[in-house]
Amino acid sequence: MEDHIRMHFPPPTKDATNALGVIEDMTEGTSVPDITARIDRENLPVIFGAGGPLLKQFDQSAASSRKGSQAPTPPRSVVGIGNKVAKPDYSEAKIVLAMVGLPARGKSYLSNKLTRYLKWLEYDVQVFNVGQLRRSRARQKALQSGIREDHTSDYFSHNNVEATRAREKLSEDSLEMLINWLKKGGNVGIHDATNSTRRRRASIEERVKQEKGIQVIFLESVCNDPAVIAANIALKVSSGDPDYKDLPKEVAERDFIRRIKEYEAVYETITEPHLSYLRITDVGNEVTLSRINGYLQSRIAFYLMNLHVKPRNIFMSRHGESQFNVEGKIGGDALLSPRGMEYARALPDLIRKHVGDAPLTVWTSTLQRTIQTAQDLPYPKLTWKSLDELDAGVCDGMTYEEIELAYPEDFANRDEDKFNYRYRGGESYRDVVVRLEPVIMELERQENILIVGHQAILRCLYAYFHDLPQVDLPYIKIPLHTVIKLTPKAYGCDEERYTLPIGAVDTHRPKPKALQVPLPQAHSGREYYAKDI
Repeated sequence: MEDHIRMHFPPPTKDATNALGVIEDMTEGTSVPDITARIDRENLPVIFGAGGPLLKQFDQSAASSRKGSQAPTPPRSVVGIGNKVAKPDYSEAKIVLAMVGLPARGKSYLSNKLTRYLKWLEYDVQVFNVGQLRRSRARQKALQSGIREDHTSDYFSHNNVEATRAREKLSEDSLEMLINWLKKGGNVGIHDATNSTRRRRASIEERVKQEKGIQVIFLESVCNDPAVIAANIALKVSSGDPDYKDLPKEVAERDFIRRIKEYEAVYETITEPHLSYLRITDVGNEVTLSRINGYLQSRIAFYLMNLHVKPRNIFMSRHGESQFNVEGKIGGDALLSPRGMEYARALPDLIRKHVGDAPLTVWTSTLQRTIQTAQDLPYPKLTWKSLDELDAGVCDGMTYEEIELAYPEDFANRDEDKFNYRYRGGESYRDVVVRLEPVIMELERQENILIVGHQAILRCLYAYFHDLPQVDLPYIKIPLHTVIKLTPKAYGCDEERYTLPIGAVDTHRPKPKALQVPLPQAHSGREYYAKDI
């Protein structure tokens, strides 16, 4: 008989405490038969909140989380100051994550969020979307033969034998592409399709069983909120979906609703007791876990438990210009310069202008310059050790010119591979990404947040929300005296920047000319065609 653990919030109960134990056990490789978590996001208990014991434990356990810098001048006798950090070996991690759910229930939203998170942690992840494959092949057929396929609701009827066979073939081909990709070195392949019947799921399970070392878990997205479903339908028919090209919005909506009804007629929620699966109801209001095993599966589950879709904004600002900024020194725990103090005084009016009466929480690091910058903001504040600046180790308090003079070989090595380079006694950008994981978890849980942080820290967070590659992360431009507003959307983030007319030094060091490539442009639009057909 399977164990069931339920967590009801609030108040914290014995069951909630047990659930925390289960999550800890999950990271130790034990199996979780079945957990159902009902989360009241308006009244989250302290144990799960920012600054609570669970997040504090994550925050303090980050081995690379630095101590407050004293900005010493390093001894000139030190030879060699650092090394390059190797990417973690994830070669044994091989997972097929098969989505399950009706259309307009948030499957692609979840798969894209999960992809962004795992890529940020340097897993090799790819989404294999059956709808994109269908559209790509139909487009190719139209170009080659002039025949345009009809993909209106009739195509999705299970009474349409020919179309059903074609859709099954698309799903099978997509799964084959996914498995071949995993065998070539990928870690997590996401099969983004409805997979809405027991027969389809059994077929996926049987195919994956043929491959040694590859596991399959199912992720079912259930939505019972009519308003969310209506919004998803409206997004589907108004965002450029080729299925509804040139159709009036009202006609497209009616047809898409008929498509949903065709799927509802045969839909079977996951009840198979032997499957490994997660069921997300109303994007995190209820989470069911069954037979989740091992570190990576548990990490996926914990991340998905923290998501929500409430409208929100994430504001980011570096601290005001510091005395070390003016002197060209890195690291340290310097106070603000006079211009930095001017920025701190002007910041509250700028934030109020764009937040209005909405609630907002301010996060800072433990360093003086961020705390000073936030001191006049009339909002609740939380200090995170994990938000401290990248630790420059023995180079803390030096200028780049001094570093180049004292350690020319290592200075060149850092320019060559800035993301992986670790200062002696300090950190690399890769180390910072690891220690920021609990911050990302909490950001996904929260609503409106203003982070007053540091250049390297905000680069890492910005790269997460915009799904930017790690190699470009250390060169993202985050200027002083500028507020960046990110608005998470279904398929990315919209961005606005507000720069106050208060002068400041430019601390940005561009990528060396030999390595320069254009930074990829962030976007929040949906992809409708597959890259490989």
